Amino acid sequence: MTTSPDPVPAPDIPPIPDPATVPDIPPVPEPAAVPEIPTTPPPAATWTASDWLGKVVIDRAGDKIGKLHDVYVDVETDTPQFGTVKEGFFNRHLTFVPLVGVTVGPDELRVTVLSAEVNSAPDLDLKGQEMSQADESALYHHFEMNYTAIASESGRRLARR
Repeated sequence: MTTSPDPVPAPDIPPIPDPATVPDIPPVPEPAAVPEIPTTPPPAATWTASDWLGKVVIDRAGDKIGKLHDVYVDVETDTPQFGTVKEGFFNRHLTFVPLVGVTVGPDELRVTVLSAEVNSAPDLDLKGQEMSQADESALYHHFEMNYTAIASESGRRLARR
């Protein structure tokens, strides 16, 4: 005689709901419009020496050096290389400070050198004259910057703006 196996109970499966009794599911909203990203970069900022004149120049430690009086640019690239600052309280005189790597703030210019380096810069008393090639070379070398005279009659690299 054969015996039949015990019946396996059916799992508890909930009944399928009647579609007429299921609450309405709200529709999925449309995604918000994505702003269009410009494909062209914004125009480069323009530099003018007149924007910098009179601004306070501070060194990399945040110490005040003086106010910017003149800007000297490289004649081949028209980029600012040096500026003159008025320093001192009684015997005010112009001292050169390198502007390469300057950070421009709303009211100040932060340079990459310390005020002690500016104070020990060569004393170039120009009295309204243009700087000589020898003066330029001394200035570049004092601040450990590369200097090469250009192929021109004067050989000068710097021009005051």
